Amino acid sequence: MELVITLLVGLFTIIGTLLVILSKNNKKFIDFSICLAFGVMVTLGILELLPESYELITEHINKPYNIIMLLLCIIVGIAILKTLDNFVPDHSHDHKHDKEHKLNLFHIGVISSVALILHNIIEGITLYSTLVMSLNSGIMMSLAIGIHNIPLGMVVASTFYKKTNSKIKTILISVVISLSTFIGGLMAYICSGYVMSELFEGILLGITLGMIIHITCFELLTQIKEIKNKKFSIGVIILGIIVMLISLAI
Repeated sequence: MELVITLLVGLFTIIGTLLVILSKNNKKFIDFSICLAFGVMVTLGILELLPESYELITEHINKPYNIIMLLLCIIVGIAILKTLDNFVPDHSHDHKHDKEHKLNLFHIGVISSVALILHNIIEGITLYSTLVMSLNSGIMMSLAIGIHNIPLGMVVASTFYKKTNSKIKTILISVVISLSTFIGGLMAYICSGYVMSELFEGILLGITLGMIIHITCFELLTQIKEIKNKKFSIGVIILGIIVMLISLAI
């Protein structure tokens, strides 16, 4: 039962993917997805990853070394994606040509996928453990995770679909990301919840936070600056923040 729920929660990402595909890759909808994702990821980092990582690390490491450890984890997360830059297609933030724009969106999609897969695995472990301890609490958490998986699916899909123009490839990528939540739940099930210590979980969340910071500051924000309608951008970013606040409040 618990594993089925973790699987269903992960599949919410595909809803976001289908929304992008049904929009027929409309440029305005792509811009909408990018701005929404920025608001969602900033809120995810500040209100979920940062406090949770800090709390887990602080339980095992005293001040001020806990802060040093958290900062090191964030730096590692940023460094991982910086290193990944060497293994994904060359990209430029000076998008004078549509081909360059597509390559940069594809680049964002790749690094976002890496961060989201790691995040979803940890989330799957946490969700499965919660469901085992309290089914009611687990179901409420499932709804919250499912809601915020939709806009994340939108940004990954919009970046990949813009480059590949292939519905099948885009859906397959989304499925892989969706299944990472189930993989986390499966890991917890196989190891009876002892696969990951709280300190190790806090470290991984800190690394994920570093990845989110890299994506929002160095990738998404650059894309947003190129959108001419600033009121539109700000409005959608605020909408993304509101969506995450609702999902975290449930």
